[in-house]
Formats: sequence, structure tokens, C-alpha cells
Amino acid sequence: MCGLWALFGLNANSLACVCENFSKISHRGPDAFKIEYDCRVKNAYLGFHRLSIVDSLCGMQPIRIYKYPLLFLLCNGEIYNYLRVDEFGFEYSTRCDVEVLMHLYATKGPSNVCKLLDGVFAFCLLDIEKKKILIGRDPYGVRPLFRLFTSSGQLAVSSECKALTGIADLLTGDHYVEPFPPGTFEEYDILEDGLVKLVRRERYHEPGQKPIFKPLVPWSALGSNVHENIRTLFSAAVEKRLMADRQIGCLLSGGLDSSLVAALLVKYAKQQDLPYKIQSFSIGMEGSPDIVAARQVADYIGTDHHEIIITQKDITEVLDKVIYQLETFDITTVRASIGMYLISRYIKQNTETTVIFSGEGADELAQGYIYFRDAPSAYDGHNESLRLLKDIYLYDGLRADRTTSAFSLELRVPFLDLQFTHYYLSLDSESRQPSNGVEKHLLRSAFDGTSLLPDNILWRSKEAFSDGVTSVKKSLFQIIDEIVTDRVSQKDLDAAHQEYPHCSPKTKEAYYYRKIFESHYQGCAEHLIPYYWMPQWVKGVTDPSARFIPHYEKKN
Repeated sequence: MCGLWALFGLNANSLACVCENFSKISHRGPDAFKIEYDCRVKNAYLGFHRLSIVDSLCGMQPIRIYKYPLLFLLCNGEIYNYLRVDEFGFEYSTRCDVEVLMHLYATKGPSNVCKLLDGVFAFCLLDIEKKKILIGRDPYGVRPLFRLFTSSGQLAVSSECKALTGIADLLTGDHYVEPFPPGTFEEYDILEDGLVKLVRRERYHEPGQKPIFKPLVPWSALGSNVHENIRTLFSAAVEKRLMADRQIGCLLSGGLDSSLVAALLVKYAKQQDLPYKIQSFSIGMEGSPDIVAARQVADYIGTDHHEIIITQKDITEVLDKVIYQLETFDITTVRASIGMYLISRYIKQNTETTVIFSGEGADELAQGYIYFRDAPSAYDGHNESLRLLKDIYLYDGLRADRTTSAFSLELRVPFLDLQFTHYYLSLDSESRQPSNGVEKHLLRSAFDGTSLLPDNILWRSKEAFSDGVTSVKKSLFQIIDEIVTDRVSQKDLDAAHQEYPHCSPKTKEAYYYRKIFESHYQGCAEHLIPYYWMPQWVKGVTDPSARFIPHYEKKN
């Protein structure tokens, strides 16, 4: 996890503004920072905030190597197959995994760079000799990237929106900040005056599509036993993400997703003989069901476990900060981010753990949301998984990145592994539906009988994270309602549809989130949040919390 930032076609006298906005993402890389300006490309700035994870000596960016002196690379990512790409005969100048992008660009051409990578990444590559810029992002948008491209040919990219909204005075022509689409790369020509021209945009990967790189587990090694294949591929997804020179830990809610990740993480950490015990972290208020379940899992798998007990005062204190860090006003995203923000703060302030494993992506991939029980057909359930995965970078993926990066932590999410997601989504759609009132039934069944987790955890019912950190008696929805009720007048709410015609707030909570968002990102709403995240196929539900779905009520 790092922070990249680049500007092309800006006024040469804009250095003060450049530095001011560049510093807004310093939390993404506290170990070092650098801004470069090369006179061979007029009015171009390349900036980087570094969090050192692999190769602390030679990993500073923009990366330049002797073999390609006219290539500059900014990349926030982890490339899991960079050592396996030696079939191309690459000789590396550093131990930094992202160096492989430069070799692929130089030897395979810009159209093949992203396609051959097994990993998560957001990058900007500058080719001074050919006057080219290449920008790309991983298939599920695990690593963030934002773009601002003006009608006059100015281009700006950054890991977060907040570092681009303040450069309006430097721009000419129509423009707005938007997320760079996952699974996509763009190629630009640099013109004589330093402005740029978009010459190609290509969507190189769709959710569930088979990757073209050679995977860690050869496809030929998979047999006819679906459960065994799921275990093999998911275990490999966890194992290959252990590459790090910094201490590794995991978030642990006690639910299926985080517990599977944690158990496999501990297993492979022991096999690799890591010189420390894996730390796990759970968070909740007194009476939180997550705290109790996570404690059981931690005892079972043997982690150095930390419990963070929070109060309503903590939620009140960080609510506005969370919205600023998230760059969204989506209701369910904000709610679910509060606990993750607080747990990340604890990790940063109290431990040496820097790399964090988490269970994001499982609900989208394996039909884990309770509303999947109401899917009209297996076909509809499959398509909903694809939709959720396609947009995960706007919701759960965004939450996971921003809350951890706010405290300089690097997140790793095995459930969004390309080989694993392709295989899982290729299975018969009926087999992936909830069964007997149990979500993620296929995933649970694959690990049943392995003793990896206690049976009651493996088959534990779905608990929304934002609700699991509070209690069954009082949800986060109710707590936040008490916080905002005096901060928003009924008059303001009644006029909300006129003030905010896009995604108009319908509750005081939603209005408050929108008000705080607009105070930092005025005019950005339409391009950052296309719609509110809501459960599908459920009639009469206007709040995204799972507590309002009948199946949830029956469960409790």
C-alpha cells in the first residue's frame, strides 16, 4: 500500500499547489516521499508516498533502472507472480515486485502488461523516449486509482480523490474526478506542449473471466472433486500473499470469511517459519457477537489476539473523519467502515503489524448476503455476484482500502484472487446458491470435516459487520441515529431532494453523511457514487442493514 500521484500538462509555476495536494495522501506512505520533475516532458510531476513492504533499500519510486533509463514507474501494488515471470528471462535490478511492469512494457508492449500480472495494482508508467503514458488498475480495483482528464488535455492521477480536488485552479477546460475503472488500462500520447491525448482504452478483464497468466496452481492439477479444488485454490490464494518484509496480521470478526483467512494464514506462516506469532484483531461494543466468536477462533488457531472494545463515544468521535477518509456518503459503506477504521487505528498505535489480511470479497463471490435467499433463480444469483464484484471497488473494496490506509496499513484480500474467483464462478450456478437457509453453503461445505475451524464457526450465520460490532439489542443504525438526530433538521431533510438531486438522502443519517461529504468533495458525488448500495429482491426495505430483512429476524 502506497500513494501514487502524477500530473501532466500543468502550469510550470504551480509547485506550491502541487506539494499541498500531494501531501493529502501522505498517510498511504509514511516511510518516504518523493516528487520528480523531468524537463524532457514539459509540465509533468511524478509523486510517491512509500510504505515499505518489500525491498526497503531499492523500492523507492518513481522506479528507474539502468536497463530502461527513460522509463519512470509509479505503482501501488503487489505482484504475486513476479518471480515466476522469469520464463521471459527478466533480470531484476531490485527486489521490488512491481519492477516486472517495466520489463513487461519494454518486451511485451503496453497491451500485455496488465494481462500478464497476477496481483493487485494501480500504476502510472511514463515513457519519455516514446512520449507515452500507460495507466492501469487490477481487475477488482483492490488498489485505488483516480483520474482527472480535462477537455484541454491535462491529466492527473492519484491513489485517492482528495489529492486531486484541490488543483482546480491549475486546470483549463471541462473536468471532473472519477475512479479509474478496474480491469482497464489507458494509453496516452504526450504532445509537444506537455498536454496529453488519449489514444487507447481497453477493458482487459471482466469479473470471473479466466486469467491468461500461468497460475500458481496449474489448471491441469485440478481434479473432479469440487470441494478439494476450492480448498486448494483458496489455500494458494492465502499462501502467495505472505510475501512481505513487514509483520503480518489479520482482522478477525469470528465470521466465516475472516476466520477461514486467519486459519490458513496461521497455517502457512508456521510452514514458512515466520519469526513472530500472527496477531489477530477483533472489535466491538460490550455484548458484541463478533467479539465472542473471534475469541473462540483465535484460541482455536493460536493467534496473538487483540480485542478492541469501543463505545458510542468512539463512534461519535470518528464519524466525520471516516467520511472524509472514505470519499463516499453511501450509507452501508459508512456504517461498516466505523469499526474497521477504529480497529486500524488501534493496530497502528499499539503494534508492529503492517500487512493485514481480511475477508473482503467472499459475500460478493459466494453469495453471502442474506438477500441472496430471495434470488428468483440461480441465473439471477450468478448475475448478482458478477454485478457486486464489478462494483466492489465503489463499496466494500473502497471501505477496506481507505480505513486501513488511513493508518498506513496494507490490506490483502485472498477471496478476490483471480484464479480462485474464476474457478468458483465457473461452477454450476445452482451449487453456489444458499442452501437450507445457509449462505455460502458451497464454501462452507468445502472446508467441512477439515478441522480448520470449529464447526459452529464454519456454519455460523451471516452477521453484517456494522451490526456485528455492536449488539443484537442495539444496532449501529440506532446508535448513529441518536448521534445525527440533533444535527439535521426536518426542514433540511424535506429539502434534500432539491439540494441533492443525485442520490437524494431520505433519512437524517443519509443527509448527515452527504453534508459532511460535500464539505470536502463538493461537486464530486455524481462521479464517485453512482447509487446507494441496497439489498436486491427484498420488498418494502429502504435501509441497507440486514436487520431489516425478514430472514435476519428469523435467524435471531
